[in-house]
Amino acid sequence: MNNITINSNSNDIKEMEKLFPRAPLKIIAMEGCKELGQKVNDYIVNFRQSSYREELKSPMYATYLQDNYLVDAHCPRFGSGEAKGVLNESVRGKDLFIMTDVCNYSLTYSVNGYVNHMSPDDHYQDLKRLISAANGKEHRLNIIMPFLYESRQHKRTKRESLDCALALQELIDMGVDNIFTFDAHDPRVQNAIPLYGFDSFNPPYQFMKALLRAEPNLSVDPDHLMIISPDEGAMSRAVYFSNVIGVDMGMFYKRRDYSTVINGKNPIVAHEFLGSDIKGKSVIIIDDMISSGESMLDVAKQMKDRGAKQVFVCTTFGLFTDGFEKFDEFHEKGYIDRVITTNLTYLPPAFYEREYFTVADMSKFIALIIDSMNHDVSISSVLSPTDRLHALLERHRKDLAEKNL
Repeated sequence: MNNITINSNSNDIKEMEKLFPRAPLKIIAMEGCKELGQKVNDYIVNFRQSSYREELKSPMYATYLQDNYLVDAHCPRFGSGEAKGVLNESVRGKDLFIMTDVCNYSLTYSVNGYVNHMSPDDHYQDLKRLISAANGKEHRLNIIMPFLYESRQHKRTKRESLDCALALQELIDMGVDNIFTFDAHDPRVQNAIPLYGFDSFNPPYQFMKALLRAEPNLSVDPDHLMIISPDEGAMSRAVYFSNVIGVDMGMFYKRRDYSTVINGKNPIVAHEFLGSDIKGKSVIIIDDMISSGESMLDVAKQMKDRGAKQVFVCTTFGLFTDGFEKFDEFHEKGYIDRVITTNLTYLPPAFYEREYFTVADMSKFIALIIDSMNHDVSISSVLSPTDRLHALLERHRKDLAEKNL
């Protein structure tokens, strides 16, 4: 594994490691994200071993270089379905990071002999159980929750609950110092906890890196590529992405039937497109999540109907709540050329069987966030990956130029 950069400088990770950490680092990767947690741990081990120096022999650094920063923790359940959080080692005085994937529906438990799949509510309860098991003995408590629990219920439009704000306040009341998430549905939900740490990261660099690896001949310029926002809610992502890579942007807005509610939401009547001509161009449709995929598939079809050469879908969270059949159909018909999503939430084995699906690995990114926080280093450059995107595109354009010689 290679060293990761902070400010597009290969020496920055070594400079960071010269600083004394806030407290000894410990990570709890909850059952729903064991694989991701192990990758993050391996990167941090690599970071620190590759920056080894003589002063690390000091007793002050006795806990700094480890082969493993993961805590042995789990949440066993009783036959009634009730559970408890158990830590099998001490976290006293540690800078503790707890990683959880509230969307991992693959885990099951028994309730009076019946098999029950874990819901986001179950994962959230287990998170609170492990926080309770730590019992406030940690030096600092940080939560890494890539898919922010109840983030789609972030505002009140009538008499309804404000679940996301309540969850954030509850975590803070339990002693959490910082909450890290990715592509929050509406980052303004942090107003519920204005005096505490809340950071929402976006993965445009990882999207572009994964796309260029999968499509090495893709031309990234205004004549050949365009960024598409599938709705008004994704506008800020698309505007940033298009400005940084220097291409045009278009958007759709959803016309909904507000007189009807189906599966808890107003059905979409039509998608209306606003933007320049896309005929002959490749397009990247970028959004925070694919749930059922209905909206994204309709946008992709309309792009191809308008003459798009290739359609690439980039989404932070691939939930695929209605399965993959519709995506397979649209790929076979040529409406979708590639779907790129991160490994921040659970992806079933069937995902990896499809050649048009590509994973943007976020484990190195999370490892950098944790290591930076543990050293109390500014993470502003992580929040804005502009420099890394520019460097990536410069390398890609040089490679294309060499191929065309």
